[in-house]
Amino acid sequence: MNSTHHPRKILVTGASDGIGKVTARELAARGHHVVIVGRNAGKTQNAATEMRDAIRTSNGPGTIDFMIADLARPTEVKNLARQYTDRFGQLDVLVNNAGAFFAGFIKTPDGFEQTFALNHLNYFYLTELMMPLLARSNAGRVVNVASEAHRGCDLDFDNLNGEKGATAYNGWRAYQRSKLANILFTRELARRVAGTSVTANSLHPGFVASKFGHNNGGVWGPLVKFSQMVFAINEDRGAATSIFLADDPSVATVSGKYFDKCKERAPTAAASNDDAARKLWDVTDKLLDRFR
Repeated sequence: MNSTHHPRKILVTGASDGIGKVTARELAARGHHVVIVGRNAGKTQNAATEMRDAIRTSNGPGTIDFMIADLARPTEVKNLARQYTDRFGQLDVLVNNAGAFFAGFIKTPDGFEQTFALNHLNYFYLTELMMPLLARSNAGRVVNVASEAHRGCDLDFDNLNGEKGATAYNGWRAYQRSKLANILFTRELARRVAGTSVTANSLHPGFVASKFGHNNGGVWGPLVKFSQMVFAINEDRGAATSIFLADDPSVATVSGKYFDKCKERAPTAAASNDDAARKLWDVTDKLLDRFR
């Protein structure tokens, strides 16, 4: 895949391991200045050091910096955006990659279900806060890592937080809905930035052999590990579409699309519903009001 060949400032969340780490490493290897974000300070610093060493060994022109934030907490998302702006003052590409699957119901200190907070609210709020910098770029890009897991579900606007109803909490369904939300958010974002220099696209990375889901208890952790051993692709292949959307000149003006294996793919009807996309935007906007 071809690079734009112009060094750009790129922010990649969830980049201390997995496809986020590979995405950051490869974009830096192409000569870009990449800032990675992770929740665990030691792990994120080690990842940054490893990438810097690789760049130095290969005499590459790219640079790596790192920042720490718990992106399930809107206050930390806000602090991250402020610190990034103060420190770097420029952003050309935002890769919203941080996400997780939780088998059991976990409520954040802010009162949100953890999957919804990390996988959706974080994408929305960080993008909103970074938009002034992206808008100043001559070709800003927002890349949202979604998933084919969005297939087979609809959003329940009466239960976005996953705690209402007679049925027990379903971690997989919560994850599915968060990925559907990623695609709907991307669709509405693209509509709102149409006519500007900013584009927004979402993607399916593939079922990747990473540490994703390994920290879940009960049957889920071992099941995820086994499934990855049998069916998963490696992290380099999993990161390919994120890298493509962040850097390839062929998609410089493409916006509002969903990609798989570096090609446009039609998402479900539920993920193509413009009314649902607008409603999700409005509901999310109101939920985040108290943090602004």
